[in-house]
Amino acid sequence: MSAHWAEPGCYPVADGIHRIPLQLPQDGLRAVNVYALETAAGLVLIDGGWHRPDTYRELTAGLARIGRSPAEIHDVLVTHIHRDHYTFAVELRRRHGCRVHLGAGESAGLTAIRELRNNVPTSSLRELRRAGAAGIAARAYAGSIGEPFDVADWEAPDRWLQPGPLTLEGYELEVRATPGHTKGHLVFQDTARRMLFTGDHLLPTITPSIGFELGAWELPLDKFLNSLELLRDDDDRIMLPAHGPDGGSAGRRARDLLAHHGRRFEQIRAAVTDLGPCTGLEVAQALTWTRRERPFGTLDTFNQMVATCETMAHLDVLVARNALAAETYSGVDLFKASS
Repeated sequence: MSAHWAEPGCYPVADGIHRIPLQLPQDGLRAVNVYALETAAGLVLIDGGWHRPDTYRELTAGLARIGRSPAEIHDVLVTHIHRDHYTFAVELRRRHGCRVHLGAGESAGLTAIRELRNNVPTSSLRELRRAGAAGIAARAYAGSIGEPFDVADWEAPDRWLQPGPLTLEGYELEVRATPGHTKGHLVFQDTARRMLFTGDHLLPTITPSIGFELGAWELPLDKFLNSLELLRDDDDRIMLPAHGPDGGSAGRRARDLLAHHGRRFEQIRAAVTDLGPCTGLEVAQALTWTRRERPFGTLDTFNQMVATCETMAHLDVLVARNALAAETYSGVDLFKASS
């Protein structure tokens, strides 16, 4: 992914709509885009960003370029529960009293985060163990212990959003449910401007992680693919993603991602056929990762965790479709070609 889109600033998207990249610590994502919408009452943000020491300064500097300030933000619409989208929205509410809105499907996940007090969900650790990757689970958990965690960043929103029209002066917004990346992921459709604020559901050059979620394992990839199908014909909607440059057709990108996962299914079926009865970890190790086709062994612990959980998400869908079979031994699933 090129770096230029992530350079600090405030970039016009349409009349009254601005993209502000807020920096992230990971080298891969670089930044998260928050979108400032000008209204008669002030500003609305779509996504809040990650509450880090420099986030307020970065947002203030970005808004200053259009003569505005964070004190003018009256609402923050959050696409999903991940910390790089939600936690700074809560901090803005503490500072300026704005309202925070989040999808109703994220309620259980928010409760789980507050109870876990940890940045690595136990559901992911559970899936790693089911994949035969107990070592990665142990390293991921050990690495997360030292990461900052403040339960105050995970206060409840003012409003739990449901799909449907959203009243916002000067904008015709439609809330659309797109579960998969998280259980309660939402996208926000600007009907008049033919724009779609896609959060992490549609990203322009990478595929969002699937399988790194909170709570019960409920075929997250199957939900994600169904959510992509909902958007595959939205060719005339401009994509405004949370990571990467804005622009491009939402429908075209949805079809690209569906095709990508179709190819991944074939790669995974072929790997299981070649390996014979095998664990999810063994399948993940047989694949390459990222756009650079990196071997599994070259990934850091966090990305090995994400890759293994995503492999399990694909394997489970193939089992549900009767394309593969699975048996469990001592808490570890073994996958094989269906007879």
